[in-house]
Amino acid sequence: MTSLLSTSPKQILSVSDLTRLTKELLETSFPLFWISGEISNFTRAASGHWYFSLKDERAQVRCVMFKGRNSLVGATPREGDRIEARATVTLYEARGDFQLTIEFLQPAGLGSLYEAFEQLKQRLQAQGLFDVSRKKTIPANPQRIGVVTSPDAAALRDVLTAIRRRYPGMKVIIYPTPVQGKGSAELIAQAIHLADQRQEVDTLLICRGGGSIEDLWSFNEEVVAQAIAACRLPTISGVGHETDFTIADFVADLRAATPTAAAELACPDQSQLRQQVEQSRLRLMRAMQSLLRQHAQTLDYLSRRLVSPAQQLQQQKQVLQQWQHRLQLSMQQYLQTHRRKLEHCATSLQQLNPHQVLARGYAIVQQQNGHAVTDASQLTAGENLQLTLHHGQAAVVVTQSPISKK
Repeated sequence: MTSLLSTSPKQILSVSDLTRLTKELLETSFPLFWISGEISNFTRAASGHWYFSLKDERAQVRCVMFKGRNSLVGATPREGDRIEARATVTLYEARGDFQLTIEFLQPAGLGSLYEAFEQLKQRLQAQGLFDVSRKKTIPANPQRIGVVTSPDAAALRDVLTAIRRRYPGMKVIIYPTPVQGKGSAELIAQAIHLADQRQEVDTLLICRGGGSIEDLWSFNEEVVAQAIAACRLPTISGVGHETDFTIADFVADLRAATPTAAAELACPDQSQLRQQVEQSRLRLMRAMQSLLRQHAQTLDYLSRRLVSPAQQLQQQKQVLQQWQHRLQLSMQQYLQTHRRKLEHCATSLQQLNPHQVLARGYAIVQQQNGHAVTDASQLTAGENLQLTLHHGQAAVVVTQSPISKK
């Protein structure tokens, strides 16, 4: 703007040109920065935007925080609240008003707490306290649940109510400790160590109800984080509301949004267990019925094949009778075959029997030595011979020497 005026001394700027140039100068000269002050004249427009002034003892400045940004703020600021805000300088050209556009705000003094929170978080993360590999599994069916919290806190009542609702017979052991105020972090750590030494519970809940970051700060102390990390019991952190995060949440084996949610994660739902048992019973009954039907069919099949001893004997008797009949037939056939062979042989033998020849008038001539005479040249006159006829024998004498015909 200076260069523009110096090059044209007689140039006359319009109001729009002036506000535009001023706006550009302000926005380029002041990057995003932090500012603190007290809120006054706070109003919420129908559009959802916030308009207020930020002041100190000597000055004030108009501020606007648009709906898209203020929706991320947990609680609406009130008149007189001291805050810390991240803002940019701008100029509302329509009125020529100098103002701040607020990007983020928080109660005054929280900046140092958030910085300490982030530093401890990074340091413990580097030490491996947040690693998933070191986190223990939460028991599905614990016998006893431990609770580290204030005995007068509403958080304890919420936890006990949730446990009684889900599993009325569950045993609960309370390790009382202050959860807020000076020295409370050390006392919380002592309560965690005590529960770990006694080893009388299956799961340990570390609980506190909602509050400001200052109220929850004990759970951002390193002594509590180290106590949770060293604890051999499975731990569930239920500190604050759903939007609250503490160092204890990152170190614990499981983080719950609220104390009630921590109790629900630690304690099984008895009604669901009953449903699971009923479903298991129905599945088992159906499996048994199916098995019985299969065995019944098998039994029917086997019973059709099963034979009584008497029936077995009868069947074996029938088999023996069949074999006996077959053997008799075989023997008869064998005997008939051999009988026919014998008869044939007898017939052949009969035909060859000398006595049959003798019956036709022939005789057997034998010398004294028993040799049969087959040639007349064998005989001599006066030789005694024996004749064998068909019926009987006779002795004869050769009276003439026989003449052999050759």
